[in-house]
Amino acid sequence: QVQLVESGGGSVQAGGSLRLACAASGFTYSRYCMGWFRQAPGKEREKVAALFTGGGSTYYADSVKGRFTISRDSTTNTLYLQMSTLKPEDTAMYYCAAKDNGGSCFARSDYNYWGQGAQVTVSS
Repeated sequence: QVQLVESGGGSVQAGGSLRLACAASGFTYSRYCMGWFRQAPGKEREKVAALFTGGGSTYYADSVKGRFTISRDSTTNTLYLQMSTLKPEDTAMYYCAAKDNGGSCFARSDYNYWGQGAQVTVSS
């Protein structure tokens, strides 16, 4: 079955950087959506970044544009989120997610596979 195993995260001061990684396995087909979501206490889940494994453009939420970079190593099927110039408002649980149920990777958030989450805490 599909598994998404996250690593990385932690605590950092404002202005610092962190990288999240997500090792994916068990997909039947090679083309699907992968993305990063985050949820802070008391707030709704937000899609932060996404891509299609078949290539093409990437998606970023306005709140992270220019600071976060999503990428994927196709040889290891590992998804990354490089986070730079971190702000206290970036503090949240970050989730790796994947979607193979059709529809847009960017316009839709009905991702059907989820990682366990990684905490990112940014102090001022």
